[in-house]
Amino acid sequence: MKFRRELAFIGLSLITLFVWLGPVAYAQSSSAHYQVNESFFGTGGELSATSPNYQAKQSAGELTVGNPASANYQFRAGFNTSDTPLLEFAVNGGTYDMGVLGPGITGSAVASFTVRSYLSSGYVVVLNGTPPTETTHGHTLAAMSSATTSSPGTEQFGVNLVANTNPTVGSNPGQVPDGSYSFGTPLAGYDTANNFKFVDGDTIAMSSKSSGQTNYALSMIANVTQSTPDGQYGGALQLQVIPTF
Repeated sequence: MKFRRELAFIGLSLITLFVWLGPVAYAQSSSAHYQVNESFFGTGGELSATSPNYQAKQSAGELTVGNPASANYQFRAGFNTSDTPLLEFAVNGGTYDMGVLGPGITGSAVASFTVRSYLSSGYVVVLNGTPPTETTHGHTLAAMSSATTSSPGTEQFGVNLVANTNPTVGSNPGQVPDGSYSFGTPLAGYDTANNFKFVDGDTIAMSSKSSGQTNYALSMIANVTQSTPDGQYGGALQLQVIPTF
């Protein structure tokens, strides 16, 4: 007897949620008695050179650039900075086909998303949703409630955010332009190769400070048993990115 389970559209619908968790000060330096907007030290440059016909930022004579930080402070150096907090979240949402599964076949798919955070204390990425469910009779694949390896012949559904070899799927987070500017990282349970997990509402990634762009790959895997009901399975996952202050 052949056991065929169509996991044909694991729908990944991705939602951006902006929640400001603390007061936002648009001054670069401030206390209870003063504030200084866009402090300037240097030999030249202009934050906003404008006329009725053009607008420009000039960086001649720039003495320092970057994002010096510690556990207690951070600041942005350079003329081309802004005093407005920013959170960018871009997703490759849509429908992802995990194939036709049997007891010895693992289904997999990868969805990508990117996050960039400016003038915050970082961000967290929260994953919500349900495992694939058979559309006629309502059977739901068992979620991997703790991080474990893929085991064909065992009913499983899980995800992670790293490169894997069993099965070969996914990639490690990519830091843009490099690891000295971008700091997004997967969290425990979702950060180990060949270990997958899915718990609705889990925080799966974060940055502990302002970060350049981090490119994430959300790897999804599914396994079935001989007794898993045949049929077409589908589900939806949602991602929330929340800035922290």
